Amino acid sequence: MKKDFDIKRFAANNIVPIIFIVLCIVCIPIAGYSGTYLVSQIIARLGRNSILVLSLLIPIMAGMGLNFGMTLGAMAGQIGLIFITAWNVVGIPGLLLAAIIATPIAALLGWFCGSMLNKAKGREMITSYMISFFMNGVYQLVVLYGMGPVIPLSNSRVILPRGYGVRNTIDLINVRQSIDSFIAIKIGTISIPVLTIALIAIVCVVIIWLKKTKLGQDMRAVGQDLEVSREAGIKVERTRILAIVISSIFAAYGMIIYLSNMGTLNTYNSHSQIGMFSIAAILVGGATVSKANIGNVFLGIILFHLMFILTPQAGKNLVGQAQIGEFFRVFVSYGVITLALVLYEIRTRREKAEKAKNLALMQEVQA
Repeated sequence: MKKDFDIKRFAANNIVPIIFIVLCIVCIPIAGYSGTYLVSQIIARLGRNSILVLSLLIPIMAGMGLNFGMTLGAMAGQIGLIFITAWNVVGIPGLLLAAIIATPIAALLGWFCGSMLNKAKGREMITSYMISFFMNGVYQLVVLYGMGPVIPLSNSRVILPRGYGVRNTIDLINVRQSIDSFIAIKIGTISIPVLTIALIAIVCVVIIWLKKTKLGQDMRAVGQDLEVSREAGIKVERTRILAIVISSIFAAYGMIIYLSNMGTLNTYNSHSQIGMFSIAAILVGGATVSKANIGNVFLGIILFHLMFILTPQAGKNLVGQAQIGEFFRVFVSYGVITLALVLYEIRTRREKAEKAKNLALMQEVQA
């Protein structure tokens, strides 16, 4: 009986990844891709997206939920890439310079976002979502009208012919796959980007180390109870701001790696959906609004992007239209976030009801 209860509980707590595993199992034979192709694609997407998704762990640990404001860090990363492209800095040195430029911008934007979220405790997710929209307008104002006359850039590959404003699309040929190809191991047709994996491993180690520091302990305490943490002498507001700042900086680095892998920067749109897809990926991996770990990140990226790879071809093979798979991908991206949030709310209410029931029983026993 106990074993049966545990299975039900496990299924309830992991319903989202279970659904995706079943969908992938169904779609793999329909799509008809070879195992080698799928493995190579998953490795490429793990390298491309992992740091972006890992950046979400810190705010969750601090009790701030899913950080839709990671888009601000992505904008900082894009600004760094715009500068190094205009200055013709190539290869890994160019990416390092882009990261150096992006770091203070991401920290400043993270501080702004964290300060605003401190004024909206309990509504951090929707507030960070609105902040990302607001800052998107500021970002577009800067790159469309500020770069050229105010921020001196003159490279015709970056600036529009009128003399100001950044082009819609920037070719990142100078840094394209610089990290992936620097140290790569070939196993048959599969290329393993060793340096990219090493950078991801470093970020994972930093997150694990951070959890063991006093700051990490403070974040976990704040995530469990704000008032108790404040009474214990923890600077709650400062801790929450630092969580968003660290998340934004990681998101900036992740965006630089992501775009350098893609080889193209869509100046006005590249960042717009990155937060949504990253959050969907970590939720697919079994994370919740209040609990997530590194395992959720990698499982989520594998399942979410495997679905991205499979659905267009599966849709084409089933009904003759790959566009069906594209529509399904968008539906899944938003649907998985909705499902995860609904399940989290149901689980939270159930836990509150159980606590209230147990408290009432204890009071009856004491009486």
